[in-house]
Amino acid sequence: MLAAAALRAYADVTVVERDALPDGPEPRKGVPQARHAHLLWSGGARAMEDLLPGVTEAWLAAGARRIALPTGLVSLQPHGWLRRWPEMQFMIACSRDLLESVIRAQVSPGPRTTVMERTELLGLEGGASRVTGVRVRMPEGEERVLEADLVVDASGRGSRATSWLDALGVPQAPMEEVDSGLAYASRIFRAPEGTEDYPVVNVQPDAAQPVPARSATIVPIEGGRWLVTLSGTRGGQPTGSAEEFAAFARDDVRHPLVGELIARAEPLTDVVVTRSTVNRRRFFEKVKDWPDGFVALGDAVATYNPIYGHGMSVAAQGAVALREHVVEYGLTAPGLARRVQRAVSRPVATAWELATSTDIRYPGAIGKQPSGAQKLLGRYVNRLMLTATGRPLVAKEFLGVVTLSAPITALLKPEIALAVLRGPRRPPLTEPPLTNEERDAVFGAPEPSGTREG
Repeated sequence: MLAAAALRAYADVTVVERDALPDGPEPRKGVPQARHAHLLWSGGARAMEDLLPGVTEAWLAAGARRIALPTGLVSLQPHGWLRRWPEMQFMIACSRDLLESVIRAQVSPGPRTTVMERTELLGLEGGASRVTGVRVRMPEGEERVLEADLVVDASGRGSRATSWLDALGVPQAPMEEVDSGLAYASRIFRAPEGTEDYPVVNVQPDAAQPVPARSATIVPIEGGRWLVTLSGTRGGQPTGSAEEFAAFARDDVRHPLVGELIARAEPLTDVVVTRSTVNRRRFFEKVKDWPDGFVALGDAVATYNPIYGHGMSVAAQGAVALREHVVEYGLTAPGLARRVQRAVSRPVATAWELATSTDIRYPGAIGKQPSGAQKLLGRYVNRLMLTATGRPLVAKEFLGVVTLSAPITALLKPEIALAVLRGPRRPPLTEPPLTNEERDAVFGAPEPSGTREG
């Protein structure tokens, strides 16, 4: 839908969609991961607002929250609790279903956008030098060819772009994978009364410890609910057991805060588990003879460990890059697709570095080991994250990179490097930085009968 938003002012756009799309914020088969926490960082939210002016207000009107960072964040980072400084960045907190339904409502209407639901894409048309369209199977079973000046693959983690291009004789793109063996489990709770403005709560692992990485996160979503997602790498994965869910959050992560909070909330759903979380990147931008007329965006290019919450933001920034290049060069310009693919690789590279540099360090991780230079950078980033717990200047740059609002090179600016060398200005926090009102809203209330688990 974001790709359609990027192109509809310059061409007639046809969206080929396998699912039957719901009218509102409802689940759909093609997005099983929607049942887990989705983080829309400010870098992605700004890109979506750029493509769809007014979409942020539409999210908020539908029940989403704009949460200031780190003001509205209670987070145990690898080196301690992050202080809740005044706003430096922000995130949009809601369910994936709501987020997507608002975008769908803003994109679908209009004479230049057609959505073909329950339609399966079978392959690409054209040859190795130019893609000229796609072959699809209609809901009734009929096969058709749709001609196009530009084909955009936004089909996500399950993209078959590599095999489609191979069938046309396009050289294969290099690929890398880093697999930490991570699995994640989620459950929705009714939030306790009085927690309408509650912060995001997050307990992260410490990659320096030779143990499986376990985390727990509470994201407040629409309807007075908490979406709680647990994760663990190989040897420490959460299960689908409702009885073990709260125990994992309380006993298996580095701090019991999430477990203690959800013990006082009412479960509304069963536990949902997902295990397909491999970091996988296809270096399409390195294919010398990339065909005109074909571009891949988002998870079709790279997928990341979902715990970092970068997938949607990278996809949005890729769609912005697509629009900018179409405006500059024209839809049918020779070499446009390759230029776009190179531009798309820039936000991809930042998210890839953030995810894989950490994931490869966990016990049992499978993938390319970091080089000497990467290890040196990793040690620097490690100290930077420690410094961010006690210096607002460093915290601001760190959050700028994490939210994909700034390039990773921002962490190497001279004033930041000097601050990192000096280390934290303030001593580490010894307790979660909840306010008295936030503590009282949950722990001051009696525990609902029969809802404590584990």
